Amino acid sequence: MLRYTINRLLLMIPTLLGVAVLVFVLLRLMPGDIVEMRYLMDGGQVSPEVLAQERARLGLDKPLWQQFIDWMGGLLVGDLGTSMWTGRPVWDEISSRFQLSFQVAIMATILATAIAIPLGTLAALFKDTWVDRIIQVFAIAGLAVPSFWLGMLMILSLLLFFNWIPPLTFTPIYVDPWHNLSQLIWPALAVGYRYSAVATRMTRSTVLEVLQEDYIRTARAKGVFERLVVTRHAMRNAMLPVVTVIGLEFAFLIGGLVVTEQVFNLNGIGKLFVETVTRNDYTMVQALVMLVATFFIIVNFIVDLLYAALDPRIRYR
Repeated sequence: MLRYTINRLLLMIPTLLGVAVLVFVLLRLMPGDIVEMRYLMDGGQVSPEVLAQERARLGLDKPLWQQFIDWMGGLLVGDLGTSMWTGRPVWDEISSRFQLSFQVAIMATILATAIAIPLGTLAALFKDTWVDRIIQVFAIAGLAVPSFWLGMLMILSLLLFFNWIPPLTFTPIYVDPWHNLSQLIWPALAVGYRYSAVATRMTRSTVLEVLQEDYIRTARAKGVFERLVVTRHAMRNAMLPVVTVIGLEFAFLIGGLVVTEQVFNLNGIGKLFVETVTRNDYTMVQALVMLVATFFIIVNFIVDLLYAALDPRIRYR
């Protein structure tokens, strides 16, 4: 298990390096100049000398290879740089928004997992019955209904029936748990419903596939209780693809909820992504891409460890 873990950790290094090179090069190929956008966006007149001085202050006059080395050197010591648009440290801009997006992702994942695994298992055990059909309707509706549209219905319903809307200002959960949950539970429900629909269908299909294996029939032929056949023999193997889906969906929620954040007026990572890309804020975009890429890689690493825990054959190989 230790060797397996070390190998997975070492594979993270070239992946992050490749992401860093790719995002750095692609951003420099994008049209537009952040210096000109800052000074000329309102139709003002600025001399070329002022623009050149600002490019020198931001380090944009250096060769690309030197800019890349300076940026990577900062990353190695935990310095994400300074925003080219606001002039504030990048980490200060990201930290509060990341906390919000991360909490929504965790809450949505808990809700989706608590719904999907029991429903998917029931649908597989009661295949082609009314239970299975109701659960399939629930799952298909979750895939068909966009989370942002469901969020709009939630807000309108709360306003129409209870004359109440969620708070608009984010408060950390350790400061005021009630204020925090009353704001974030609704986007978590909207996102978690679609999330649970994907996981429910995956759970149903994998449990159905595993229940048809020879070792399941052998266990039943030996007289093992059906509950033990399902929980001890079937679920352990059926969870491998489900863990993958849950992990990927969880990683996607960090930075992938642009429209949902707009509906609920949440200043999350997704909204910050859009703002920084439109402003050509190279430093901020690079930091955000590296943050999301690192999060994806860490989630995949955790999924690999869960694979090894669920199936010993994986770590022995």
